[in-house]
Amino acid sequence: MTAAISVIVFDVNETLSDMSPMGERFSEVGAPVELAKFWFATLLRDGFALAASGENGSFAAIGADVLRELLAGVELNRTLAEAVDHVMGGMNGLEVHPDVPEGIGALAAAGFRLITLSNGSAGIAGKLLSGAGIRDAFEALLSVEDAPAWKPARGSYEYAAAASGADPAGILLVAVHPWDIHGAARAGLRTAWLNRTGGSYPGYFAAPDFIVTALTDLPVALVAAH
Repeated sequence: MTAAISVIVFDVNETLSDMSPMGERFSEVGAPVELAKFWFATLLRDGFALAASGENGSFAAIGADVLRELLAGVELNRTLAEAVDHVMGGMNGLEVHPDVPEGIGALAAAGFRLITLSNGSAGIAGKLLSGAGIRDAFEALLSVEDAPAWKPARGSYEYAAAASGADPAGILLVAVHPWDIHGAARAGLRTAWLNRTGGSYPGYFAAPDFIVTALTDLPVALVAAH
C-alpha cells in the first residue's frame, strides 16, 4: 500500500520563481538576453559536477564564476565586476509564477506540510516567498548548502526527509525539472512534475507520479489519488 503524502517539498528556482527577468539583467549590462538560460544551465552543470565528485559548491559562488567566464568576451556597458554584481543581484528580486500563491494556499489549507529544498540559498527562497505573501505557509526553507550535496544527489533528498521527520514514501517533491524528479524518485520520494511549458518528459528519467500544468491543479490531483 502506498503511504499517504503528508509533506510536500518544492524546488525553488524556476519551479516557484519566475526566472525570465534574469534575461533583462543580462540585457541591461550589454549582454544578449539569451545568455541567461545558458548561464543557468552552465551553473547547474558545474554544481552537478561537484556533487558527482563528492563536493558541495555554493550556488552564488558558482553562478558568479560562470558569469565572469561568459561575460569576459562580451562588449559590456560597465566593468566586468559591476556586470557580474548586477546580474547576480537579479536573483534577489525575482517573483513567483502567477499560479503559485493560490496553489500554495490550497495545499496548506488541505493540511499538507510545505517545505522548500533549493540548490540556491534559503535566504533567496525566503525573500521570494515573503514577497508573494506566502512565507508563513512553509514550515521550513531548506538549502543544499546544509546537505551533503546538490540535488539530484540522493543525500539532498535524504536531508529533506530527515529535516521534516517524515518517511520518504510520504514526501512529494514538486519541480519543473525532470532531473529533480528523477533524483527524488530514486531516493524513494513521490514526485509531481509541474509542466507549465507543455514539454515532453524524457523517457530516460523515472516517470513522475503526478503531472500538472499549473500548481493550482495539484490539490485536485492529490485528492483524486487518495
